[in-house]
Amino acid sequence: MKKLINDPEKFVDEMLDGLLLAHPDQLRAASDDRRALVRADSPSQGRVGIVTGGGSGHLPTFLGYVGEGLCSGVAVGNVFSSPSAEQVLEATTASDGGAGVLYLYGNYGGDVLNFDLAADLAELEGIETRTVLVTDDVASQPKERAADRRGVAGLFFAYKCAGAAAERGDDLAGVAATAQAAVDATRTMGIGLSPTILPTVGKPTFELDEGEMEIGIGIHGEPGVHRGPLESADEVTDRLLDPIVADLDLTSGERVAVLVNGLGATPLEELYLIYRRVHGRLSELGVEIQRRYIGEFATSLEMAGASISVMRLDDSTAELLAAPARSPFFEQR
Repeated sequence: MKKLINDPEKFVDEMLDGLLLAHPDQLRAASDDRRALVRADSPSQGRVGIVTGGGSGHLPTFLGYVGEGLCSGVAVGNVFSSPSAEQVLEATTASDGGAGVLYLYGNYGGDVLNFDLAADLAELEGIETRTVLVTDDVASQPKERAADRRGVAGLFFAYKCAGAAAERGDDLAGVAATAQAAVDATRTMGIGLSPTILPTVGKPTFELDEGEMEIGIGIHGEPGVHRGPLESADEVTDRLLDPIVADLDLTSGERVAVLVNGLGATPLEELYLIYRRVHGRLSELGVEIQRRYIGEFATSLEMAGASISVMRLDDSTAELLAAPARSPFFEQR
């Protein structure tokens, strides 16, 4: 294991120290343990709060999307581990400006349990909450069980749309409906090329033979749907894009946003090779790519690989995606 770390047990806390020291104008700690962070201007009276959270190791997801036009707070767990209900509650109380708080996060068992517990605790404090789970990972469940799918890079689209809705003054029900519409319109598929290594464990989370790839792998190394010899960039892109197009039932004349995401150790040049193929394939289908994002948006430490996310757009979601946003990891003017 080669990592630039100090004490593995202090990895997350020291990372948070650095983040807060680097961006004091945008973020502040909302708890003594610094595992709950909020926008520097939170709470804003009358604005719906949006709290997300999950395990560390996925920057920019989750804490990277706390900022203007995005989320207002985040609860930070250990690497690949859920934050506690108490940490979620700390982020909730610090984000509540009297208009309620939306919980918006990926569909993982531990996160669901602790966010649900936090919602009960928030209710006792007079804070109204709603929950929207992001379920964009096509490979994790068949279409008839779409509500049980994992949340992966498509979280970005949900954050962006819900955050813009909250920023313009929508009420809690409206912000929740906007987030759910973004989730319903988004699909993702990924490929893993090499494993990630947890700082406290020091060994790979899964194994891939030299020259192998795994299609449909999860961001924690969850098993995919196909393992075999590494193929060309175009062939891999087709393997990722075809299930997305089929699941969304995309047809000629529709508009979409596309996110090509690196999982942590994939060169940006390779992501643009993938986007090139996505653009060509969707153009052949008569589908217009109205917005495009290429880079690292949801990672898995040093895992090599990538994912493709496609979101079907209408006039409302296109306007929300185009709205300004700013966090330490993302800016759109």
